[in-house]
Amino acid sequence: MTPKGRQGGGRGSRAQERGVIVLAGEDRNDCEILAALIRAHRPDLSDAAKLVRINDPVRLRRKSGPKLAAAVEALVGKARAKARQQRAELHGFVVHEDLDGYTDVHYERIRRSLTDELARQCHGFRSAFALAAWESEGWLLLFPDAFPHVRPRWKVPAHLLDKDTGRVKDAKEELKRGLGPPVFRESDGPAVAREAQQHGLIPSPRGTNRSYEDFVGDLTGWN
Repeated sequence: MTPKGRQGGGRGSRAQERGVIVLAGEDRNDCEILAALIRAHRPDLSDAAKLVRINDPVRLRRKSGPKLAAAVEALVGKARAKARQQRAELHGFVVHEDLDGYTDVHYERIRRSLTDELARQCHGFRSAFALAAWESEGWLLLFPDAFPHVRPRWKVPAHLLDKDTGRVKDAKEELKRGLGPPVFRESDGPAVAREAQQHGLIPSPRGTNRSYEDFVGDLTGWN
């Protein structure tokens, strides 16, 4: 990868170190999960740019037309402002939202609409969209061996292993019921993702999830 800050030969490694990738999600937990995935799949990106988040919650999937364009414009403006606040070049913008649905035709339509609008408005930097089906916890199920690293007694139930986790309805509730004590909380998600990253589990998910693969495809396309 050739960092944008080094193109033209003017600012060298100092500009590279000062780049940022801005994350936006439904909440802090989702952004921390995204950060672990980015670091695992694209360590070159996370080495070249600091990962930072904006606080505004993402609410895009029910919007269309002018309302969608306005909402994306506002988010992109916040991303640019965050980069200015950091006195850094904006290398990329990663947006997360839970689908609360399956990876079906409905998913395809929504993701295409949102990614097209995001790409249209992200001038001069890269973008990626994480439309998690059913939700972020469905992605965490792809890394069942990470859970005991967070809580030694946790074990993902057999009926959730090696599945299409994009077809698991309300994965968060499945984890709450099935992992064992202590009860899984939404705030545990980032720790699971970090353990999956640190133990090298993320490059080899167990099972499939179209929404996860689409997001990874967006990251792979950054060059």
